[in-house]
Amino acid sequence: MTPVVALAVFVVAFFFIATEKADKVKVVLIAAGVMTVLGLTPGAEVFFSEHEGIDWNVIFLLLGMMIIVGIIKQTGIFDFLAIWAAKKSRGRPYRLMVMLMVITAVASPFLDNVTTIMLVAPVTVVVCNRLRFPAQPYLIAEVLASNIGGAATLIGDPPNIIIGSRAGLSFNDFLVHMAPIVVITFIAFVALTRVLFRKALRNESAHIDEVMALQERRAITDPALLARCLGVLALVVAGFALHSVLHVEPSIVALVGAGVMILVTRADVNDVMGEVEWPTLVFFGGLFVMVSGLVHTGVIESIGEWAVETVGNDYVTAATGLLFGSAVLGAFFDNIPYTATMAPIVEGLVEGAPDPGTGQALWWAFALGADFSGNGTAVAASANVVALGIAARTGHPISFWQFTRYGIVVTVLSTLMAWAYVLLRYFT
Repeated sequence: MTPVVALAVFVVAFFFIATEKADKVKVVLIAAGVMTVLGLTPGAEVFFSEHEGIDWNVIFLLLGMMIIVGIIKQTGIFDFLAIWAAKKSRGRPYRLMVMLMVITAVASPFLDNVTTIMLVAPVTVVVCNRLRFPAQPYLIAEVLASNIGGAATLIGDPPNIIIGSRAGLSFNDFLVHMAPIVVITFIAFVALTRVLFRKALRNESAHIDEVMALQERRAITDPALLARCLGVLALVVAGFALHSVLHVEPSIVALVGAGVMILVTRADVNDVMGEVEWPTLVFFGGLFVMVSGLVHTGVIESIGEWAVETVGNDYVTAATGLLFGSAVLGAFFDNIPYTATMAPIVEGLVEGAPDPGTGQALWWAFALGADFSGNGTAVAASANVVALGIAARTGHPISFWQFTRYGIVVTVLSTLMAWAYVLLRYFT
């Protein structure tokens, strides 16, 4: 009965998060507390276990980047980029959306999608405020673009880091196998946004003349501070790109970068800490504890073993099951802990494959499903939660269903395209 109780607590909590009948931070904390009291979590191990506990790499990566972004914001660079983007778009909604999506999708494979959203979302809010556009559609489109773009590389999306480590896949392996379908999917997504957000893209800004008269250079309040910030940010990005060579976790890179930036800019620590999205970090902590209950009681493992038994030696079906199963489950259980839990099961499937090529096809199907599942719901990926936190804080709240109704459509499209890609490239 223990797995049933764990699943019941999770489903009830997810219901309250999805319907927004209660504050999501309160919900995850109460649900995590109930699971702990009932003995459904691994106890103190929830703070230390790599597979059954809180993923501190995600928490500290977010904390470090929030500090970095908070300091960079003081230079006026976000206002500069917002005015520049508004002027280049000339107040045309769709052109602006495409510009922001392209910037996000190109940056995500190299910065990781969470970091990219932290950098691009504040710019988006400012430019939408300038043009009197509702910011929600643009923020949602950016998050969807970041989850697609981040799938292209080893460091672009957290599930890829987990898969790469488990399967021994390199940065170049991800580029060769994942980047082609990511590019194709992103192009289709850009075309789809014209339909998805058609209501928000109808009217051009009536304030473009006001924006065109602005001088973006004047937005930079401290050029010397900006130069120091960009120097540190460049080192942080290099650290992300080389983390597998340096054997340093991205979270450590972000935290060290945050510390260095505080030192070189002489920023006031109290002001900087005020920029951190603490409710978002607490939400992630509670969510990880909830998922640990499903892992500890064997719920997710049972689902995975059932899938393995079902596919048997039919590896086309196995790849299909991994792709669609990951797209569905990852959307509801958060794709990071889901990937960590399923990776050993996939490894077992791969070991029984008749040849290395078929085994790798299973890993790529798993990676595509896990990555694209991040668009499924508002809590399916770290970037989604971060974006919703920024939106709420800046006065442009996005509800669970406002995000999810777009995300489901994009997830279905991207998963179908990924399925066709896997079948054609690896099994035809």
